[in-house]
Amino acid sequence: MTGNTEVVVIGGGYAGVMAANRLTQRDDVTVTLINPRPDFVERIRLHQLVGGSDDAVVAYTDVLRPGVGLVVDTVTRIDAAGRSVTLATGDTVRYDYLIYAVGSGSADPRVPGAAEFAYPLADLEEAQRLRPVLDAAPMTAPVTVVGGGPTGIETAAELAEAGRTVTLVCGKVLGPYLHKRGRRSVAKRLAALGVTVIEGPGAKVTAVTRDAVRLDDGRTLQSRVTIWTAGFGVPDLAARSGLSTDALGRLLTDETLTSVDDDRVVAAGDSAAPSNLPARMSCQAATPQGARAADTVLSRIAGEAPSPLNQVFAGQCISLGRGGGIFQFAHRNDIALWFHIGGRTGAKVKEIVCAGTVKHLAAEAHKPGSYGLHNVSGGGQREKLLRAERERTAVGHDRTLTDEKDLAVDAYVPADGALDGLRRSEVKA
Repeated sequence: MTGNTEVVVIGGGYAGVMAANRLTQRDDVTVTLINPRPDFVERIRLHQLVGGSDDAVVAYTDVLRPGVGLVVDTVTRIDAAGRSVTLATGDTVRYDYLIYAVGSGSADPRVPGAAEFAYPLADLEEAQRLRPVLDAAPMTAPVTVVGGGPTGIETAAELAEAGRTVTLVCGKVLGPYLHKRGRRSVAKRLAALGVTVIEGPGAKVTAVTRDAVRLDDGRTLQSRVTIWTAGFGVPDLAARSGLSTDALGRLLTDETLTSVDDDRVVAAGDSAAPSNLPARMSCQAATPQGARAADTVLSRIAGEAPSPLNQVFAGQCISLGRGGGIFQFAHRNDIALWFHIGGRTGAKVKEIVCAGTVKHLAAEAHKPGSYGLHNVSGGGQREKLLRAERERTAVGHDRTLTDEKDLAVDAYVPADGALDGLRRSEVKA
């Protein structure tokens, strides 16, 4: 034992790496990062891996602070009472504080045949499995992408730009997050690439077979390769460990990202549900939450009161092949504005954003404590939502944050009534 405060970070994605780097500001803190892979995965480039323009992997030596202990393993259980985690190898790692940043992955599609015949695309291994399947298929073979959010749009565009015959099945609407002007821009680019877009009534997938996709209006689409991007889920580690979670399985926390069950457990990123009002699943939310989670732990070590979450958004970036893209601007409370940047300029902005996410991590590794976007003003809208939620709960109304029937992948739309402006996390197309 070193006598230092031991902090374990579970998950080496955007939130986990930011948190681990930031924790090293104190010499009396020992940080251990546990991740199932030996490299950092750029999830926002997985469509490029599938299309062949990037490997979506960055060495941890490029983004992780020297001195952070990297354990390549999977946590199978958290023992909050004993302050330890059990690994798949059987080893046990003790902690004084734990940061839960396990991220998200593919959700159970619950559509007949989808699990057997469709290829999900939410993590590195799924993308690596899909790539040789596409390589083995003739360029003229029909490819169907299910899911009209950013992942689906980006994958369809990437493959169509490479010359493949692609159909994008969106469910109700293409790019649900986008302003109607931005949606028109995306539709125009997809059409130019030759992508067939199916949306609106009757565009829900009801079954997937080895060589076809069936829609609820009776149509059957021939499909040599079906790619499933309609929905994300989170690991059940928190629930299996007896910690309180929301309906999707995200760890329930207060506004300092501290677990409602244990003030030694802090969460960040896609697997966190602060005040049961989770932010949109994205690196745009995960990175600043990683910084906030680290600050919460550092404040507790120093005997100070942690600061609350101040979540703000800039918008949504979508690549449309290597030659096009869109940056959809949004209010800081994550509601799309009329203004967007498209075309080749949009593609350049998208690349700047993708590269910038890694640069933020690398900069924090070089100089812990330098990142400050989690302190940008403008998160006051969240307090309004919290007040509205408290009032709504006080009078006995039920609220639904996730609507698995009506929301499409990566879409967050205003709720009705007292919660106007609240983003609902999308789970299923």
